[in-house]
Amino acid sequence: MLAEERRSQICLGLDPDPAGLGDSITDWVDGSPAEAAGAAVSAHCRRIIDLAGPSCIAVKPQLACFERLGWPGWRALEEVCEAAREAGLLVVADGKRGDVPVSAKAYGQAMVGVTDSPFGPVDGLGADAFTANPLLGEDALEPMVAAAEAAGAGVFSLVRTSNPGAADVEDLPTQDGPVHEQLARMVDRFGDRLGGRESRLSGMGAVVGATAPEHIARLRELMPRAMFLIPGVGAQGGRPEDLGAAFVAGRAGAMVAASRSIAGADDPAAAAEELRAAVWAVSG
Repeated sequence: MLAEERRSQICLGLDPDPAGLGDSITDWVDGSPAEAAGAAVSAHCRRIIDLAGPSCIAVKPQLACFERLGWPGWRALEEVCEAAREAGLLVVADGKRGDVPVSAKAYGQAMVGVTDSPFGPVDGLGADAFTANPLLGEDALEPMVAAAEAAGAGVFSLVRTSNPGAADVEDLPTQDGPVHEQLARMVDRFGDRLGGRESRLSGMGAVVGATAPEHIARLRELMPRAMFLIPGVGAQGGRPEDLGAAFVAGRAGAMVAASRSIAGADDPAAAAEELRAAVWAVSG
């Protein structure tokens, strides 16, 4: 519904590299290099949100780009998420978390939940959704889905990713089709848990890369209720005109993620609007 209201399916990827920010950042602070880098990353991302946000529905901070700066990076991440919320944008935390069930539970708490302690409850990041790695199997994905269910949030499980090496594992054949089709079936089995009953769109979503569009129609067939998060348009070579099959479930059925092609553009606002218009036309 939100995608229809904003007439956008663009998810603004935020992958800040402090080494490339140069003198364009003015929010420097006294303190350690990590504190200065964290402040620069925060200012950079908030500027991109201000410029490109009106053409987007969500932001997708790449958690590793913040975490590598230590606690100042986490502080920057919280500032960027707050700026996104103030701009009316959803927050998709892109960490691709995945581990054995006990650790997966902690990941779910960190992304969307609350951790109990003797000192009181400790809030996690409070994202609207997060990415998850399903390759440890269904029992490892379950605690993260449970955390999202309790928080009213979403999960985007990796299914067929946009990197060239995806074919090394995700396209391997099994007796029931390639691995990515097995992952798609797993996503669909969780669909009812996150609001996908009676064929409605589910908050149990899938990461489906734009760089291998030949798989999209089959994956939509296997996951009719799932929202697709589609990376790979722009710098990685994916094209909006190849993504029509992702929107069979409706215009709200997919978000197209773009990072470098927007943040690295001379005019991020114009780049975001151009992509928004192209995807909106295809999605219809």
